[in-house]
Amino acid sequence: MIDLLVAACHEVNQLGGPLSSRQIASVRDRYEKILAEGEALNPLAPKSGKRGRTRQSKAANLLLRLRHYADDVWRFATDHHVPFTNNLAEHAVRMPKVKQKVSGCFRTKNGADTFCTLRSYLATMHKQGTNLFQALTLTFQGNPPQPRFA
Repeated sequence: MIDLLVAACHEVNQLGGPLSSRQIASVRDRYEKILAEGEALNPLAPKSGKRGRTRQSKAANLLLRLRHYADDVWRFATDHHVPFTNNLAEHAVRMPKVKQKVSGCFRTKNGADTFCTLRSYLATMHKQGTNLFQALTLTFQGNPPQPRFA
């Protein structure tokens, strides 16, 4: 599955845009075959007879999510605005946790709020392709560049 997704990502990057409908049909067909093979190797656990959902293996849960969210998994191949990974979103959440771990904690709530405001502003400017050093320089000179709003 990983090889298929990475290969599709490379195709999208080489084309510089979305895949053709023929290419999408081809990769989605291979995707379905891999899911079917995975489901054969990792069948769902039978109903336990207890209330609630029956506990499934991690592999079975992953296969269920990949099948249920297939259109979302492949959105990067049809819409060039959608990134292949969610690393930017993870970085936005992870950085305050790293800062907290390194220092032990934020000294004050105001300090934590200031850190998050600066981090959010810089993340937005980065996503919009702004030079961050230049943005910070202009900010300290009293003329902060404003992010573009959709």
